[in-house]
Amino acid sequence: MTIVVFTMRNAAGAAKPTSNDMVNDAQTFGIDPAAGHPERALALGYAPSAVRQGIAAAFALDATLAKLAIGTRDAMVAQLRLTWWHEALLALGSGEAPAQPILRALAAAGADGGVLARMGPGWEQLLGAPDAAVLATFAEARGLLFVEAARLAGASDDVRAAGQGWALADLSRLTVDPDLSARAVALARPLLQQAAAQRWSGAGRFLGALVHVAAADLAGAQPVGAPKRVLRLAWHRLSGR
Repeated sequence: MTIVVFTMRNAAGAAKPTSNDMVNDAQTFGIDPAAGHPERALALGYAPSAVRQGIAAAFALDATLAKLAIGTRDAMVAQLRLTWWHEALLALGSGEAPAQPILRALAAAGADGGVLARMGPGWEQLLGAPDAAVLATFAEARGLLFVEAARLAGASDDVRAAGQGWALADLSRLTVDPDLSARAVALARPLLQQAAAQRWSGAGRFLGALVHVAAADLAGAQPVGAPKRVLRLAWHRLSGR
């Protein structure tokens, strides 16, 4: 895989995080929190430095659950593995975390395992034949990733539409079912528009940046890494818009 490196500097000349960071995170967690998307890696790099590792772990968890639900051929095997994660997350904070890097990092960051555990049943919904109600349930459950990431970052932004829109937009990218992809896109667009309309706080701008990345992916007007897309993220980082 080719790694595209974006380097940005703030007014003081300090380098912003680059997508090289996703290589290190992939080595740490065994899976890339940015799912191989360099603009997502850039957006996640906007998270407050004190909680960046915990937030990367939360997105690595989401990438793991996605791989299990979408990438496992046997639905029963997928459900068993999703159940293991659900139980491990529910137990987070009640004792020493298992020797699993994502869980260890989440525990160290003070993540709410009960909230994150609710993402798993959302993914399980997709193991059948998802209708509109199932997609809504999935989006709400997976969108809790944004809720918990905002809490860890100390961001007060309204992230529910953002998380649900992002969840559906990413599903449209992951699934090989064209009908499911189209339905996910149709549900995602108004949610992303709603989320992008607000002015994001400094602590929450990494999530706002992910919203802009998802919207750009759906629009498909510019390829990932195009200068216009990267400059849009830079403007969001500065303005919150």
